[in-house]
Parts: sequence; C-alpha cells; structure tokens
Amino acid sequence: MPPILSIVGRSNVGKTSLLERLIPELKKQGYRLAVIKHDVHGFDIDRPGKDSWRLTQAGSDAVVISSPDKLALIKRMDHDALLEEVALLLGDLYDVILTEGYRHGPAYKVEVHRKEMGSELLCEPRELLAIATDETLNVAVPQFPLDDVTGLVDLLRKELLSRSQPEEVTMTAEGAYVPLSPFVKEIMSKTIRGMVSSLRGLDGTETLCISITRGK
Repeated sequence: MPPILSIVGRSNVGKTSLLERLIPELKKQGYRLAVIKHDVHGFDIDRPGKDSWRLTQAGSDAVVISSPDKLALIKRMDHDALLEEVALLLGDLYDVILTEGYRHGPAYKVEVHRKEMGSELLCEPRELLAIATDETLNVAVPQFPLDDVTGLVDLLRKELLSRSQPEEVTMTAEGAYVPLSPFVKEIMSKTIRGMVSSLRGLDGTETLCISITRGK
C-alpha cells in the first residue's frame, strides 16, 4: 500500500484548497497520486432515475460504471469504511494517497489552521507531520504558510515519499478490513513467501495478492 497523507482541520478551514495546490505540485514532480475524501454527512452521486440508481434500487449490492476515461464503484455499506479499507480499493498503482479528513485514521497528517478559527489545533502535535497556517504556533511541528506548497512538498519528499516503506500485509474478510498485529503480519508474510518462493516467474515481485473463497 502506498504512503497515505491526510489533510485535516476544522470545517471550512481550507482543506480542499490546500489539496488543490498540493496536487499539481506533486504531479509536476512526477508522482502518481489518488485522493480520498471522507464525508461524515454522506453523499449521493447515484441520482434518482439514472441507470445506476435503478440497478441499485433493484437490489444490487454494488454497481460499477465504466467508460473509456472513468470508472466508478457504487457499493452499499453497513458501516463507515476505515481508511485502510478504502485505500485497498485503489491498489498499488499510486506513489501516494492524499485524503481529506480521516482525522482519527492511522495516516500521516497535515493540519490546516487559521487564526480566525481559534488557537487550538484539532490534532495533538505528536500526530502531525506539519501544519499549514496563517500564524506562527508555539508547537514543535514544522509550519508552513498556507500558500507555501513548495516547502510542504519538500518536507513530504524528505519525510514520506523518499523513505522506503515497510512491508505491509493486509487482510479483508467479506470485503471488510481486518486489523492484524505485527506478529501475525510477520508470520503470514514469511509463510506465504516461503510457499510461493519456488513458483516460476515471481522473482522480484513487490505485490502479491491471494484471495481465498470458501465453496458453498
């Protein structure tokens, strides 16, 4: 899974605006990226009367809309998906995943702060990689003016994008993310890699996906 950076902050503080400035700067430097937006209020792209809406209303649990330039997945959910669950849908095609929201998620975080919205940060300083702010705060966290995306990207390259990422083992059951302890991850990795090490054509493979479906 690629590294994940969450842009967090209070409502209407400018999280989307910061992302709009970050994305072209990262693209200019050659990074492939994806964005996940978390909306606690819900959203609706499946409009009444549209074919996808009609198919969902007919009872389908998931509908995929595919065209030559876009693909969308509409899936019924019985819970607010964890960040890890959503990131798994994106696969390993990207160098970095940016998110808007997910303040309580496990990702690296940059908080957007404005003086007019109060002096308190939303996150604990120890949770933050950096702060984008319009005032200097008395916290030991790297701080950047709101319009200094070049400086922020330089920090991201140093602290996030140029570091080798640790091996990651993920597991889902019935499509839901299953948290694993470091011990279980290590056992699973060693066991599976040992089993497939003799298979032809897998030398140097970086990503290995195995799906087990129990027969009816």
